[in-house]
Amino acid sequence: MKGMDHLFNSHLKGDRTVWMVALVLGVVSLLAVYSASSWMGWRSDGGTFRILMKHGMMLIAGGGIMYAASKLRFTVYSKLSQVMLGAVVALLLLTLLVGSNVNGASRWLAIPGVGITFQTSDLARVVIMVFVARVLGRQREEEWTFKEFLMKLVLPVGLVCGLILPANFSTAALLFGTCMILMFIGEVPLKHLFSLVGIAIAAFGLLLVLSKASPELLPRLKTWESRLTNHGGDDRDANYQVNNAKIAIVHGGFLPNGPGSGTSRNFMPHPESDMIYAFIIEEYGSIIGGVGLLLLYLILLFRSMRIANRCDKRFGSLVAVGLALSLVLQALVNMAVAVNLVPVTGQPLPLVSMGGTSMWFTCLSLGIILSVSKSLDPATEDADEKRTTTSPAHAAA
Repeated sequence: MKGMDHLFNSHLKGDRTVWMVALVLGVVSLLAVYSASSWMGWRSDGGTFRILMKHGMMLIAGGGIMYAASKLRFTVYSKLSQVMLGAVVALLLLTLLVGSNVNGASRWLAIPGVGITFQTSDLARVVIMVFVARVLGRQREEEWTFKEFLMKLVLPVGLVCGLILPANFSTAALLFGTCMILMFIGEVPLKHLFSLVGIAIAAFGLLLVLSKASPELLPRLKTWESRLTNHGGDDRDANYQVNNAKIAIVHGGFLPNGPGSGTSRNFMPHPESDMIYAFIIEEYGSIIGGVGLLLLYLILLFRSMRIANRCDKRFGSLVAVGLALSLVLQALVNMAVAVNLVPVTGQPLPLVSMGGTSMWFTCLSLGIILSVSKSLDPATEDADEKRTTTSPAHAAA
């Protein structure tokens, strides 16, 4: 215990519970991905161990991002969001035009000379949440006019979600819904929010009509229709992924069967990513694997709300709640897909699913939340302020 106290007091500033939740999710991810990805070993030169090492390095890099993000004062992100919003819009547009196309969806953009691709919508999710929190935080006590609402909130949110929509409907819808919740928390008048819902429905309806004449506008429209119409139906081929997830959950039972005991990895599509929740239940049971994992995300949301309630800066409160909601709602959607409550969406389980740079943006979100929580400790803030004012750069200025 003394070692943990020293670690937190010396290096890991901010809410300890958030740090511990992230650590536990990372360990769960390592165990689950290593077991679930064994079917991929024959395609890798180094086998399953190479996959484990790669995933472990991604987690370590994510931890570094979270640590670095937590060290910055959270007000820095408010200013950065203004600059990054334009960059995100440009990247989303570039992804639609020249992005890597997988299964009819252009979601990934390659970084030249590095050999790494990243999903631009993951970056957009973080930036737009911080930007909306900034706008809501600066409004303070003034009454929102409809023109201000359109220009400051509807336009940027609509532009980002609209650019994500053609390739990734679920991410666009989830991001739009999260922004709506944050606007409600930020005391935007209900009449404006209802107007926004009406605008969104009308815009989507118009896009559907235009896509009939130009199918390239919504290249995945038939996929969306198929998933909606076949959800809960008897078509075994259309529901193959979900049916196998349910089989894995039934085999899991209530109590743990142990790491490596899962057999669904041999027949269930994407057990290491999209369907990792079902696979974890198969190996660790419904109580520990299912309910336990759900509780970790709910604890993260609760702690973030507590941080927001204690923060005296409006932006800090809103950004902590907004980013936490974004992560937890994504997790809930992933879990709901695995138990067949909603149609298949392809949403990963934050910090658990095997994936590339999406894990890094999840860690960035957690780092920003930790940065807000760090500001609640006056001693930490005073030390940071003193270190900043005595730096050579500050002295030269």
